[in-house]
Amino acid sequence: MWDHRYAGEALLFGEAPNEYLRAQAACLPRRGRALCVADGEGRNSVWLAQRGLRVDAFDISAVGVAKARALAQRHHVAVNYAVADCDALAWPEGLYDVIAAIFVQFADPPMRERLFAGMARALAPGGLLVLQGYTPDQLKFRSGGPQRIDHLYTEALLREHFADLEILELTRYEAELHEGPQHSGMAALVGMVARKR
Repeated sequence: MWDHRYAGEALLFGEAPNEYLRAQAACLPRRGRALCVADGEGRNSVWLAQRGLRVDAFDISAVGVAKARALAQRHHVAVNYAVADCDALAWPEGLYDVIAAIFVQFADPPMRERLFAGMARALAPGGLLVLQGYTPDQLKFRSGGPQRIDHLYTEALLREHFADLEILELTRYEAELHEGPQHSGMAALVGMVARKR
């Protein structure tokens, strides 16, 4: 499905990084290692690499990863891309100073639990998780995201899954997205920044 969605020249979610991720620029380290989870066509990994981080990124779609590699080349940055399934990925222990998980809402609840556990495990002590997703209120909008309520995030769900992290920010809000043709219009969003203790 994702190979089909990413086919074609256009970048489905645009070339600019996710706005919530970009808004965290002041608290992100300028050195260290970063991981972009399900990074698609590379907009977030390229931005983190431009900021001086050594970035790993993966996506299940080979077509998306090929477009991400081309985007990194156009911007003259090095990103270590892989075609990988989040369930098959060997999540490293305590490696990353930053993990970006932006709209990774393809996961049903059992897969989401494994995905979130892998991300928490892969953070280094003091490392930051930056997560953006849609809330159940997104079902009233047509600006992107899954149409299944069990794939959407609430503040309580995120607090429960990341109880071992120090939550620095957890905000639920509505805003207009301008992130390519697939994320365009008013949206119901949640953003979280959490630090590994």
